[in-house]
Amino acid sequence: MAKNSSEHLTEFWAEIPRKDEENLGSIRDWKNVQLAMEEDVIWMKGFTGEQASSAEIRQLPNFVLYELSDGLLFKQNALVPSKKVRTALLWTPIDKALRLTFPPSNNNFFGIDEKVEILLKPSEEEHPAVGLLCSLAEIKYSVTVQSKFRLERIDWIIIDDKALFIGNPLLSLPGKAFWEKDGHLLPAGFDFEFKNISPLLQKKYNEELDYWLLWDEDAKVTVINKSDFRKLSASSFRLTEKAKEWN
Repeated sequence: MAKNSSEHLTEFWAEIPRKDEENLGSIRDWKNVQLAMEEDVIWMKGFTGEQASSAEIRQLPNFVLYELSDGLLFKQNALVPSKKVRTALLWTPIDKALRLTFPPSNNNFFGIDEKVEILLKPSEEEHPAVGLLCSLAEIKYSVTVQSKFRLERIDWIIIDDKALFIGNPLLSLPGKAFWEKDGHLLPAGFDFEFKNISPLLQKKYNEELDYWLLWDEDAKVTVINKSDFRKLSASSFRLTEKAKEWN
């Protein structure tokens, strides 16, 4: 299969095992690069030709660079594709994603001299739920029988094998509920150990509130661009869920 080798038309993708994610710190300032995470793999796209041939890339262990052509991923200079392009991935600018996940054991957001470990702890305060994270396998039939009136009040997005719903009122579906605090989505029944830290995190890393910061009980965070959400409907759910199955 012939490929267009013109640099300005080449779209570069890459993958690296999640176990090696700490090595990406050397390229986290490449704000044009987008990052998406699967269970065992981190996918990236948006590299310029100069970045794709840079020393920073060549020095990354277990880093595989591809060229995208007709929905197929080719290793550089290869005539036969290695993989089909991945779909239904949740893309985040690499500088946003890595700033909120490095280092994974410490979550140091404030610099070497001001180390603060971000922790969540159980809270007795009750808050209305605005988000619901559900397994696609568990809700694939439940969503499509909901009334149009209830669905159109909800925005949603797929994250790996789950669907995140945002809205009020939420649908009555099995899943994990989240409440909103200063633009963070926190698990129901949990709050930051230091309650005044949430506006500081938003000011430093999400000042324009363009993203939802989705936390789990272990203080791991997923950064989600609000513009990637779509309005929920039975047809959009069927099509997206079907595309996920084909992928």
